[in-house]
Amino acid sequence: MAMAGAAAAAGRCLLLSRPYPLRLRLLRAALSTTAPTLTPTSTPPPPPRHELLLERLRLRHLKDASSSSPSPPSLPPRGKARGGERTPQQGKKVEAAESFEELGLGEEVMAALGEMGISTPTEIQCVGVPAVLGGTSVVLGSHTGSGKTLAYLLPLVQLLRRDEAMLGMSMKPRRPRAVVLCPTRELTEQVYRVAKSISHHARFRSTMVSGGTRLRPQEDSLNMPVDMVVGTPGRILDHIKDGNMVYGDIKYLVLDEADTMFDQGFGPDIRKFLAPLKNRASKPGDQGFQTVLVTATMTKAVQKLIDEEFEGIVHLRTSTFQKRVATARHDFIKLTGSENKLEALLQVLEPSLAKGNKIMVFCNTLNSSRAVDHFLTENQISTVNYHGEVPAEERVQNLNKFRNEEGDCPTLVCTDLAARGLDLDVDHVIMFDFPSNSIDYLHRTGRTARMGAKGKVTSLVAKKDVALATRIEEAIKKNESLEALTTNNVRRPTNPQSASTKGRTSRSVKTSSALKVVNQKGRRGVVLSGKSSRTPKDTTSTRRRSPPKIQPKATKSAAPRKAKVSKPTNSVKVSKGKAKPQGRKAKGDILNKLGTKLSVVGFRGRSSGKSAQSS
Repeated sequence: MAMAGAAAAAGRCLLLSRPYPLRLRLLRAALSTTAPTLTPTSTPPPPPRHELLLERLRLRHLKDASSSSPSPPSLPPRGKARGGERTPQQGKKVEAAESFEELGLGEEVMAALGEMGISTPTEIQCVGVPAVLGGTSVVLGSHTGSGKTLAYLLPLVQLLRRDEAMLGMSMKPRRPRAVVLCPTRELTEQVYRVAKSISHHARFRSTMVSGGTRLRPQEDSLNMPVDMVVGTPGRILDHIKDGNMVYGDIKYLVLDEADTMFDQGFGPDIRKFLAPLKNRASKPGDQGFQTVLVTATMTKAVQKLIDEEFEGIVHLRTSTFQKRVATARHDFIKLTGSENKLEALLQVLEPSLAKGNKIMVFCNTLNSSRAVDHFLTENQISTVNYHGEVPAEERVQNLNKFRNEEGDCPTLVCTDLAARGLDLDVDHVIMFDFPSNSIDYLHRTGRTARMGAKGKVTSLVAKKDVALATRIEEAIKKNESLEALTTNNVRRPTNPQSASTKGRTSRSVKTSSALKVVNQKGRRGVVLSGKSSRTPKDTTSTRRRSPPKIQPKATKSAAPRKAKVSKPTNSVKVSKGKAKPQGRKAKGDILNKLGTKLSVVGFRGRSSGKSAQSS
């Protein structure tokens, strides 16, 4: 009897050492030969030992599978770290992982990455993937083009699959388990495309709901079983109001471009969306929800709002957060005021187009964008527009034309609407109008040199922007953070000096700002009604109109009405209207007078006189 027991124990040890599928086959084969047959009159025996053994093997297999994805032990538990406090990962250089497997991702997600051709994780992915897998609510901060979308989508998909295996959760109509909020329709489409590419291997269903399209197709999509919804806040709230989507199963919430959400008027919609989730999480026995915020920049004001709205959230930032991209070259062309700004743009643009580059030209205003587009079209350069006045569907078409490698529109003229969230393959970014703050500068430059590629940034710096451009250039050379630099706060220390030289500059502005006034349409009326120190002057008609028109305005101070309706107002408008065809016919003569070389100052502080004029 003892020998039989010892033999049975040895057989169990040998069986447990086998792989799980082989163990099942061996047990079933053994039981098929030794299982007793029951007669109708016999009493049912107690549960056989082999069934207990099979159940133990099944539970052990599930336990091994659940513990195969390790969670980061150094991250604080959810709710323990106050927002804004430094965690062990913050401020330290993260060790780069050689593969995504080291981050704890499973086979299904790895297969999707293999199809995308991605093998090595970026810094933000090394930080974000383990944190999200560990169930921590985090703010992921890294520069644009660093792979933040995959940093939250990859672990999110794995968490959805894990919940299905461990908790028995499944897809249900109108009850998504994950919601991704994006500020724009274009970013929504980009995130949805990435989610679809992962779903080919991970077997989950996602749908997109955003403004600018019909509601009925979105309603039909939500009425089918769905795991993840990607959309804009306003449209998602509309579907919730209409009963097409409910909060009941939402466990994961992502806010992409979180700084844009809170800085550009999405705050009320986000709070309205969060209120039911927080009420549900406050009830006893509820599992709560995990929040992931993604951003490329973060001002102190926005960070304060986030810490107040999401108590206990952990901020994780990479070493390149709010800094220049190492693979991008930054050039600053400082205009003295005597150059024609549009001609300077043409000198920078034409050599870059000759190399086959994709170029984005940024403008500060809608009028400036239209003027640049009109000027480039007159010079036989094909362009597409992207600004707020372009309808949503046309914006998508213009982006597709710009993305098309075989297309004839390699130049995109845009406002800051295109500075955030767009994943474009851009070789050269040109700032026709310099931004008013460093945050916009970072977002604009983030359209190039994405995911380790090389790029170039060229800024045309007018006199009014020299102070901010100089401060940004210094920060770039020192690899410092560009947080919270604006035109106002960098000009304050220079005010005393500018006041002491006010008399000298008033005399020189008469001759140096003429072309600047002619090219800036929006400032025409302001200049004409101002003081004589800012008298407009057109270089194409200075000998005929400028001298006789200024003196009557200065001597007759008692008749301001005549000065406003006098001929200089009409003369400048007429000369501006004639300046376009004249400048186009005699472009060579104008450039000879103004000089064909522009002073280019790179981020390394070197100056080089480059002749950017096309041959």
